[in-house]
Order: sequence, then structure tokens, then C-alpha cells
Amino acid sequence: MRAKLGIMGVMILLAVTVASAQDQSRAPIQNDMYCSGIVSDEAVPADTIVITGDFANTLTTFGQGDYIYINKGTTQGVKVGDEFIAIRAVKDDNKVQWFSWADSILHKIGTVWEDEGRMRVVVAQENTSTAQITHSCSYIQRGDIVLPVPNRATPAMKPNEAFDRFAPASGKPMAMVVSGKEFHISMGTNDIAYVNLGTAQGVKIGDYFRVFRYSGTETELAYQGRRNAFKVYGFGAAPTKYKWDTVPRQVIGEGVVLRTAPNASTVLLTFTLSEIYAGDYVELE
Repeated sequence: MRAKLGIMGVMILLAVTVASAQDQSRAPIQNDMYCSGIVSDEAVPADTIVITGDFANTLTTFGQGDYIYINKGTTQGVKVGDEFIAIRAVKDDNKVQWFSWADSILHKIGTVWEDEGRMRVVVAQENTSTAQITHSCSYIQRGDIVLPVPNRATPAMKPNEAFDRFAPASGKPMAMVVSGKEFHISMGTNDIAYVNLGTAQGVKIGDYFRVFRYSGTETELAYQGRRNAFKVYGFGAAPTKYKWDTVPRQVIGEGVVLRTAPNASTVLLTFTLSEIYAGDYVELE
């Protein structure tokens, strides 16, 4: 009897483990929709800003629950209860490119805009307002641009079981993972990636991108010695050198589009088989 219970326990554990592995992703949440950021070359109105906040003599940044002051009041139409989002243009302090053309591609598609947090006006004066930070993505600081909170619809998700690691090329527009959120170069399930395809190329919120890489290029985006796998002695050698277009590609993940700009999209990675790196390829499914 104990043996049977032991076997049943192992089977249940295996079933739970498999289910957990298949259920890597989850539906986009508030933090994804309003903290994911975007790369865009569209002009951003910068006339409303954070000017300072409570305890400004000692605080250099402000977070959830803090009170901050913006440079618009009742004269400019601001009223109690109005909600705003703070954003900031950011640059990568790391001057080393992770892959060739990374800087030029990023420069071409626009400025990286970081979502910093949301706030609600609690007191409206004539030409200034006091707002409380209701949700922090990062920290808010003086000079951050303040915009009315946009209505961002949550896209529908598809089940992970629909992922096809051997999917043929879709024939639809193809681009690259240019960077991750906060300029991360390595990403996984539930992380944010920026790709250089946007509305100008027909991308819509809710579209899915397939992430893949070519095996025959003999390049590796993970940090290691060049051609490492081909230099190790005694592990076989093919009689012919195979190029990228003669070896099946590796499909390593997919993600759903949360936000779009003219030439870039913000993608939530919903399923990954391995690390995804800046420089990996994407295609619309």
C-alpha cells in the first residue's frame, strides 16, 4: 500500500512539475501595461513636469506614497482626482555594443522612454498641483515629464501549448530584439523586449512575435570565446561547413505586443526555451 502511495505521489509531483513548466507565462498585468516603456521617434509634449516634492531638501527621488508637485494647476485645467503618468528619456550608460549595429538601430527607431510611475492629484492650486504617487515603476525625480494616464488595453493571450519550436518562417516582416527593458541584453519569460518593427510595418497591439536565431552563423550572443564549440578537441566534425541558410533555425520563444510606435514595439515575452539576447531575430507570426 505504501509503495502504491509512493508511486502515486511521484506521478502527482511529475504532473504538477510538467504543468508548471508549461504554464510559464501569465496574462499582462498593470505593471506590464504601465511600466514597460517604449522606443519611439514621436514627439512628446514636455510642458508638464515634476518640479519637486515633499521633504525636497533631503529627497532626490520620490516613490510610491510620496507627494510631488507639478507645474500645472486649476488655471491650466487640472483638478483633484486627475491621474498622470511620469516618463523619462533614458540612455544606456554602457558604451559597449552587445551586437553589431545595435547603437545605429536604436538611434534610428527613436528615443527610449521609461515609465516611472503614476500619480493622482490631491490638491489643485492656481498654477501648481500636489499629487500622490499611487504606483511606482522605478523612481520619480525632478524634471520628469508628466502626461495624462493613457488607456492601454490588455491584449488577449494564447496558451503556451500553441508554441511551435519547429515553426517554419512565416514570411511576414522580420526584425531583431534591439534591447530589453533597462537596456538588458539577456531576457526570459515575462521580461520586456524592444524590437524594431512598429505600426509603420503593420504591427498591432496583441500581435505575436516569434523569436529565433540561426545556428550556422557560428556566432553566439552569450559571452564566450569565439567559435568555442568548434575548437573543442575530440567532439566530432562535419565534413562540410554549413552556413546559416543551410541549417534549420532555432525557434527559442515568443511574445505579445503591448505597445507600438512608428518603428518599434514593446513585447512581453510569454514563453522562452532559453535566454533571449539582444541581437536575436524576430518575425511576426
